[in-house]
Formats: sequence, C-alpha cells, structure tokens
Amino acid sequence: MSPLRRQFLLAAALACAATTSFAQAWPTRPVRVVVPAPAGSSLDIVARLLGDKLKDRWGQPVVVENKPGAGGMLGVDVAAKAAPDGHTLAVGFNGPIAFAPFLYRKMPYDPAKDLMPVVMTTSQPNVLAVGAGVPATNVKEFVDWARARGGKLNYSSLGMGSSAHLTMVLFLAEANVSGTHVPFNGSPPAAMAVAQGEADATFMVAPALLAHVRAGKVRLLAVSSAQRPDSLKQLPTLAEAGFPNVESLAWNGLFTAAGTPEPVVRKINADVNAALQDASVRAAFDAQGLTPVGGSVADFSRQVDADMRRWGAIINKTGIKLDQ
Repeated sequence: MSPLRRQFLLAAALACAATTSFAQAWPTRPVRVVVPAPAGSSLDIVARLLGDKLKDRWGQPVVVENKPGAGGMLGVDVAAKAAPDGHTLAVGFNGPIAFAPFLYRKMPYDPAKDLMPVVMTTSQPNVLAVGAGVPATNVKEFVDWARARGGKLNYSSLGMGSSAHLTMVLFLAEANVSGTHVPFNGSPPAAMAVAQGEADATFMVAPALLAHVRAGKVRLLAVSSAQRPDSLKQLPTLAEAGFPNVESLAWNGLFTAAGTPEPVVRKINADVNAALQDASVRAAFDAQGLTPVGGSVADFSRQVDADMRRWGAIINKTGIKLDQ
C-alpha cells in the first residue's frame, strides 16, 4: 500500500470516528422542541409525549416551546435559523413545509435548503366536522344545506395554508360550494369556534374535536383518508360520500437545521422511533386519536416531496395565494 493511500485511509477512519463520537456525545445541553401551534393542540401533545420519553434517553431536559402564528412558519423558522447541531428541533407539518412554497411569494426560510427532515411522528386524516346548529348528519345533507345558503358558509381552520384550510378549499371546489375562511392560530380555537357556532364547519384532525363531540356541540361527518382509520371506523371516507378527489393526510414530524451532522440526525431518528414503539406512548396517542408512524429519514423525505408535488399542483390550479 502506498504511503498516500495509507494516509487517505487513516484520515477517513479518523473522520468516521470523530462523527461517531460526536453523535454519541450528543446532546450536550437541553434540547429545544419548538411547536408551531398552541398548547393543547395535536402537535403540542405529540411533542410533550415524546419529549417525556426522550429526556431519559438523552440524559438532558427536552424543553417544549409553543410558538404559533403565520400558518406554522413562525415556529418552523426557529429551527431553520438555529445552529446546525441538533439541539433545536421543530415539529413541522404539511402547511409550513410542503404547502407554503406554493402559497407565499416570500417565506422566512426555504424548506428544501434550510431544513432537514428527521422523522415523521404521527399522521392522521382530517375530519369534516360541523356545529350542532348545522342541520346535517352526513356529507350530502351538509353540501345541500351549504348550497342553499348561497355562500354564507363560514369555516374555521387552524391556520392559513394548513392542511385543514386546503382540504376545505379542495372540498368546496369539488362540491361547487362557496364559503368564507376564518383562520385561527391552532386547532383548539378553531374547534371551539365550531362548537360555539361562530363557524359552521371545519376540517382538522380528530383529537381537537373529540371533547366537543362528546359534549354534543360538534358532529363528525367524514374522514379525508383513502380508508377509514381504525379509530374512526364509523365515519365514511369522502370518496365513499361522493368526493373521490378529496383526500388528505395531516402529517407531522421533527425537523432540524440543514447541515446538522448526519450521525446526530440518525441518532434522533432512532431514538424517536424507539419512543414511538413505547407501549405507554402508543396508548396515549391512541387515546388522542393519533396514529404513530416513525420510519427512516428517507421515508420522511419522500413523504414531504410527494406532498409538495401533489398539493403544489392543486394550489397552482386553484390559484390560492396568501400574500397578495
């Protein structure tokens, strides 16, 4: 072996050892998880349940910080601009990651360049829900009622450009119904608006709605997934209700700053996957109507890319822009 070849192999071995050692030492201080939604939202529940398990694995506190606003972009931007060392994570979701590049001419970050997908945490369908004052017990009755109102339908969402918002836009277009969007910062106030009659309907994941359903203030009509999820078997899909083109999943997952060392990203991914398999975490998620996902970094990246392709085409077709 030539001296040059030997020198190259030694340098490569040292570099590998250094990155492995870095990952083993990580984290060296508390890990910050920014939730771009208010306390009590499904994103907040995910972050706190996982954080409680991860702090033991990591030997460091996991500090959950709620930073709602701008359709989730305020919170995600914190991770995009953080030091690329894995100590700052954000719970990203469809809106500020896959939809925003098509909805806004200007963004504070570029999801493709400034962020690294780490692991998908949960995924669940949006649910079409109406307030108790709406005289509809199924999708057809709701569409007929909404059409008869001639555009006086008000619908809430958990934020401009969110999966909830765009699913309703797509549904109303398919149903030939017009309505007025009333956005909120997060699912709890958006659900409350329907429960109190300030909005007629909404699309969002089930957890934020269940308490209002049990109280008789909100009625669930259909799910936006291709199949009925186990936790909502009683609800038809929108395809079954006559709207096969309206399909969406509200996913979320952890992101960190681009440039974070690959061994650190892999460690976070592996530890979150382990936490998602914990029986107590799965039971808590199930009680909230949340479906744990997990998987590799590549799996998550493929889901983000697929959503960008599909919803980018839908957004461009409908002509929606949020910063005219």
